[in-house]
Amino acid sequence: MTVENLKVLPRSFYERDTAEVARALLGKILVNRTPEGRASGKIVETEAYYGEGDPASRASRRRTPLNEIMWGRGGMAFVYMVHANWLFNVVTEREGVPGAVLVRALEPLEGIDLMRRRRRISNELELTSGPGKLTRAMGITRKHHGLDLTDAKSELAIVEGEPRRFSIASSHRVGVSADLKRELRFYIEGNPFVSK
Repeated sequence: MTVENLKVLPRSFYERDTAEVARALLGKILVNRTPEGRASGKIVETEAYYGEGDPASRASRRRTPLNEIMWGRGGMAFVYMVHANWLFNVVTEREGVPGAVLVRALEPLEGIDLMRRRRRISNELELTSGPGKLTRAMGITRKHHGLDLTDAKSELAIVEGEPRRFSIASSHRVGVSADLKRELRFYIEGNPFVSK
């Protein structure tokens, strides 16, 4: 599948409830165009994070230079490091209301050899099946923080995928010490690229 002519998601897609966006991102395609080449993957797993009252969120306590972007416009890239891994999120909600979706796993579509070189592994199922794995495979780093994903000219974008032909499952978020009662992790049921 080529993503060359697929439509970039508009800002209105992101400016709504965070969990709704997290579910709707499944099946969409993340694309990064770099001098090394283009890599893309279908989003198969996400997690929703809110602001105050969400103990697992970067925005649960107060604004900081790191999380300030979560109060900004929907559709902006929010990239930060945890345990030596860059994590890729997209800002949601309307300006002034904090929210973000963590993209946890992709199904590789384009640039698979490039992803293998970046990850230094050959097993395709392991290339992008986790949030740190996918940023390394896709070449996403801190330099992408703050990019407008709704700009068709941006090197990093999320575009429409094929019509939905899958079931969505949910669970509690992975690796958080304090979680909400709601299940805010969403994934394509049965997809082999979902994180273990």
